[in-house]
Amino acid sequence: MVRSLPRSRLAIAVLLAVLAGYIDGIAFVYLGGYFVSFMSGNTTQSGVELAGGDIAAAGFGFAVIVAFVLGVMLGSAISTPGRDRGALILVGVAGVVALGAALASAAPVDPGAVTGAALLAVAPTAVCLSLAMGAVNTVFNSRGGPSFGITYMTGALVKIGEGIVGAFRGGDRTGWLRYFALWLGIAMGAIGGAAVYGAVGAAALWFAVFFAVGIAGISSTVRASRG
Repeated sequence: MVRSLPRSRLAIAVLLAVLAGYIDGIAFVYLGGYFVSFMSGNTTQSGVELAGGDIAAAGFGFAVIVAFVLGVMLGSAISTPGRDRGALILVGVAGVVALGAALASAAPVDPGAVTGAALLAVAPTAVCLSLAMGAVNTVFNSRGGPSFGITYMTGALVKIGEGIVGAFRGGDRTGWLRYFALWLGIAMGAIGGAAVYGAVGAAALWFAVFFAVGIAGISSTVRASRG
């Protein structure tokens, strides 16, 4: 689906990848090694914690995964076949991230010290952020069916590898660059999120709120220009 996106929509997808990477970078540090958009990583970590007998840590990871799925469900429910609801979903994302930012500010933690009882203190923030990231993946779901995953970078890397080989075989020479742009967006966002969190702490999440609202505005403008 990424290959079929017009440039304006691809630009929005890259901005969403930056947003996801930014929030995930903050969350990774704030939550002591858990993710809010990379559910493969959480699945592995929760499985390891469960095997090691740390039920609380495993339960925390699985709770974040459930929140992510619920976010996808809510975003999909808002989507209407034949109508672009991306901007509305992003406004909702901004609201949920704002709630997470407020909760994080009320329950500051030391990076890397999220263990045991501390998990309960950060769980509400983790759930909010994961819920928002799940919804981000449905922004392009305007036909009532599944959309491509903005935060699914493993799939993007697979497409990059396949695309490069295809280009050498005489196929599309630039198609893989679209997936590379998404990967680069989430990577740069993660760098920015971790850096800003290091400078201002949990308040870094408020920048994500404004960014999500800005992307919603861009999405509405693009939709209006398409008529």
